[in-house]
Amino acid sequence: MHFVKWDLLLIFWWCELVSLVHCYTVHISEDAGPRTVVAGVERGARCTLDEVLAPKFTERFLETDAAAGIVFVSDSIKCPMLRSNPFTVFTVADCTDSGYNHLLTSQYDVHVHGRNCSNKRIRKPQWDVEVLSLFSTHSHHRSECHQAGSALFAVGGLLPGAPIRCKVTNSRDFYFSEGDLFVSETLCWRKDTLLELDLLCDVLTGNGLNAEVNPISIHWRVGQGPFRQGHLGKLLEKAAQSDSGIVSRRRRSINSSPQFQPPMYQVSVAENKPAGTPVVVLKAVDVDEGEAGRLEYFIEALFDSRSNNLFAVDPANGAVSTVEVLDRETKDTHVFRVTAVDHGAPRRTAMATHHHNGDAPVNGNILYRIINSNGSNDVFEIDSRSGVIRTKGLVDREQVEAYMLLVEANDQGRDPGPRSATATVHIVVEDDNDNAPQFSEKRYVVQVPEDMAPNKEILQVTATDQDRGSNAVVHFSIMSGNTRGQFYIDAQTGKMDLVSHLDYEANKEYTIRIRAQDGGRPPLSNISGLVTVQVLDVNDNAPIFVSTPFQATVLENVPLGYSIIHIQAVDADSGDNSRLEYLLTETTPNFPFSINNSTGWIVVAAELDRESVDFYNFGVEARDHGYPVMSSSASISMTILDVNDNNPEFTQKAYYMRLNEDAAVGTSVVTVSAVDQDINSVVTYQISSGNTRNRFSITSQSGGGLITLALPLDYKLERQYALTVTASDGTRLDTAKVFVNVTDANTHRPVFQSSHYTVNINEDRPVSTTVVVISATDEDTGENARITYFMDDSIPQFDIDPDTGAVTTQMELDYEDQVSYTLAITARDNGIPQKSDTTYLEILVNDVNDNSPRFLRDHYVGTVMEDVPVFTSVVQVSATDRDSGLNGRVFYTFQGGEDGDGDFIIESTSGIVRTLRRLDRENVPVYSLQAFAVDKGVPALKTPVNIQVTILDVNDNPPVFEKDEFDIMVEENSPIGLVVAHILATDPDEGSNAQIMYQIVEGNIPEVFQLDIFSGELTALIDLDYETRSEYVIVVQATSAPLVSRATIHIKLVDKNDNVPMLKNFQIIFNNYVTDKSSSFPTGVIGRIPAHDPDISDQLHYSFEVGNELNLVLLNQSTGEIQLSQALDNNRPLEASMRISVSGETVRYLFVIADSTQ
Repeated sequence: MHFVKWDLLLIFWWCELVSLVHCYTVHISEDAGPRTVVAGVERGARCTLDEVLAPKFTERFLETDAAAGIVFVSDSIKCPMLRSNPFTVFTVADCTDSGYNHLLTSQYDVHVHGRNCSNKRIRKPQWDVEVLSLFSTHSHHRSECHQAGSALFAVGGLLPGAPIRCKVTNSRDFYFSEGDLFVSETLCWRKDTLLELDLLCDVLTGNGLNAEVNPISIHWRVGQGPFRQGHLGKLLEKAAQSDSGIVSRRRRSINSSPQFQPPMYQVSVAENKPAGTPVVVLKAVDVDEGEAGRLEYFIEALFDSRSNNLFAVDPANGAVSTVEVLDRETKDTHVFRVTAVDHGAPRRTAMATHHHNGDAPVNGNILYRIINSNGSNDVFEIDSRSGVIRTKGLVDREQVEAYMLLVEANDQGRDPGPRSATATVHIVVEDDNDNAPQFSEKRYVVQVPEDMAPNKEILQVTATDQDRGSNAVVHFSIMSGNTRGQFYIDAQTGKMDLVSHLDYEANKEYTIRIRAQDGGRPPLSNISGLVTVQVLDVNDNAPIFVSTPFQATVLENVPLGYSIIHIQAVDADSGDNSRLEYLLTETTPNFPFSINNSTGWIVVAAELDRESVDFYNFGVEARDHGYPVMSSSASISMTILDVNDNNPEFTQKAYYMRLNEDAAVGTSVVTVSAVDQDINSVVTYQISSGNTRNRFSITSQSGGGLITLALPLDYKLERQYALTVTASDGTRLDTAKVFVNVTDANTHRPVFQSSHYTVNINEDRPVSTTVVVISATDEDTGENARITYFMDDSIPQFDIDPDTGAVTTQMELDYEDQVSYTLAITARDNGIPQKSDTTYLEILVNDVNDNSPRFLRDHYVGTVMEDVPVFTSVVQVSATDRDSGLNGRVFYTFQGGEDGDGDFIIESTSGIVRTLRRLDRENVPVYSLQAFAVDKGVPALKTPVNIQVTILDVNDNPPVFEKDEFDIMVEENSPIGLVVAHILATDPDEGSNAQIMYQIVEGNIPEVFQLDIFSGELTALIDLDYETRSEYVIVVQATSAPLVSRATIHIKLVDKNDNVPMLKNFQIIFNNYVTDKSSSFPTGVIGRIPAHDPDISDQLHYSFEVGNELNLVLLNQSTGEIQLSQALDNNRPLEASMRISVSGETVRYLFVIADSTQ
């Protein structure tokens, strides 16, 4: 397979490929398997795949099967290696049809999807299909001409479906009719010339319920000439010069756009540099070759036109340099739009942004932010470094059509500080086809008379689309309900026309589903539009008789008003158009029949006489009440039937016959005969009386009644029969007597009263019990009537008396071993030859309650969780009883047994033991129950069974401390790590449910104590000093997940005498003032020795060691309280030094008595 490089006119084809393609768009997974079809050619018009055009990078994973006409996946697709996604594949097919060659080049836009795949949208082509068709001529130098009105070729074979209707636009040279393209006027083809036209068609695709109508547009070029590469090249080169068609797009698609790398430049340049100073070299990349890849660079100031005079770019190499000396104080920032343009056709461009900052690099470091980012603008964000604005949320044109962003650019200058500038960015949201058309009404209802002429408008369907442009252009089509093609909807206007006649009688109402499809790519459609066309009836149907001609018979003696026949006609119309009335035609005076003009019943209007007239032939007419009146006629044939009014008469009133009693059955006795004067009368005979025991029978034969012997005669029973014979014609009758005398014979056999006997006997009856007496009778006498009984088979359990027929038991019976016996008993007389009869005796053994119930197990064991709800099933016991009926029917009960003090019940029928109350394993861990299986016999028998139910533990009990609060006494100065207490909680659960973990949850901050998680041992982590802190309060928690309990621990330190008393030197100054009138001398306690011991448990002892020999100061040795001696109550000054000892500590203090006069 080779790749062509012509600038061809590309023919887009509308196709479907393995459910992947819809209107040229192929969606495949990155993980698509081998042989997944990507593209293919239309096979309906004898097309062959000629060439495939695809990007070079697709050669790794795409292959072509020319014979099958497909392009398929051959290897794994890796999105990171795709140079473009989607990418385009073209298939070139050579098609031949009706003398024309058609060049079909189909375009497939292939979208690859996967985790690492990115897609971009592509624009919808102007037309759905483009075709180039060349008419082959036999002469290379003479041009061919087509006369006006002549057909060129069939369009349908080249379209993806059957065209329902097409219309030619943009050309007066052609028109479409009945599937072919015709020339309007005589057309002579010119060499190397293509005529162009646009064709708009509604195409029917799919089959059956999946059929749908889709609008398509085709751009067609038609010419004359050979279908050779050279000639095609000339034609297509000319076509490429036009602005229409895919040619120009194909040419542009070859020229790729250049790309800047990077898309944004930020540079700094120092001010005061001379003109021509290099700034930056711009670099864009174009993958095209030749002129299409040669680039030219341009720059243009974005915000301030003065910047254009300060910088220049070399158009060939992209080098940017200064034109003049720059002054940062005049303008410090310059922003340019940089454009790179290639020299391809058409010329492609790429743009970038270029920032010049006249400051130092720090001053030129620009950060961007959006100032007004609140409200609807919060869907955008800006890269603070690059200034690239991106969306961070969904934008909806139908909600907000345009945004205005205020962007601020800040440099990072430090002296004199950062500078900023703002710019307004206007963002216009382009329309996306995200809204389906909406019908103006949920259901359209229109009434159309059934005689409306075709090609008339009956309804206008409207739908609107919130999108814009081509996305909002709505096309209408009929999806379903138009099975007979009687309606047409204009795809552009939505006007619905009647295109063929309606018939109210065939279909009174049509429900048509309309699809409104917009012009987006891919299009969105709404299929909820319903149109109800109600067909109005017109009087266009004459009445039709359900049967013609009508035939009826009637007896001549029926009464007046008797209904004979119901004449019925139907009218396919409705209302008054179908309401009928009837009348008789072709009647004579005194006509004996009339008709009910509304119901159509014909009745007798006068007495009938068959002997006078036995046949009538007349007509009936049915007419409707429509306008104009319509009617129909039918004929009626009426036959009068004869009435039987004559009695049959026997030719002989009495008959006398003789017959031997051993005459064979079927022997003829006599033939009787009677005559009836009525016409067509049939006389039948029967024996009405005297036929004792039905010994005779009579049959009608050749007009007479033949009496024959039906059963054997018995002389001993009947010696004469007097038969009464009746002759009847159905309504009238006559009788005659037949006397038959019987002669004697004797033959009888024993006869049992029944051929089968059934008796019952209890299984506990003793041996020799008489079960039943069987007897037979014999109508003979003597030995011929003496009967002997015997059993045909030997059954050891029973015997029969040969003379009396009494059946007795010979062994004990057991119902559980055998429930019934069948005996064949024969009664034989003693005549010659002997005759006998046989009967059958069925003996049913009745069950007696002689078996107790038996459990399937000796004992039962069950387990149940203690938290199960009431009525939970624990275990099921089962017992059987060999007896039957009520004797073998077993029920279960705890009555008389043990039900766990009412904690359990047992279902009487199923034996299921269920809980009756909530269980608690901690109270009762195991139950020993006893149940009984009791039958319903009389007396009832029962059997006990033991049931052991083990209650499984559920963690339903939290750990429990002995008390909520504990006091723990700990001596201070205990060594670190000493176990000061053992915390213990109990859990009534068992196993893992009873495992307890301990932890301190409060009061241990900072961490003073440590609690072992499993043992509960509480240890001190630091030195405990009573004088620092005398008590600690912690909260401990015992956990048996998920249940917890807490307790408060008061850890109280016990003081130790580890501190000496403290007493500093002190002075007591006493100033006494004595007069003749008063004295201020204190007589009570004046103070206390200022001694202190940190150990509160210590009792201090105070004493004077020296200096108080005169007892000037009185000291309480226990409390340290001081009083002055009365000896000091004078005016003499005194100073004394004393030494006091406190619990062994000695301190000196100065006692001074001052003179109050000084």
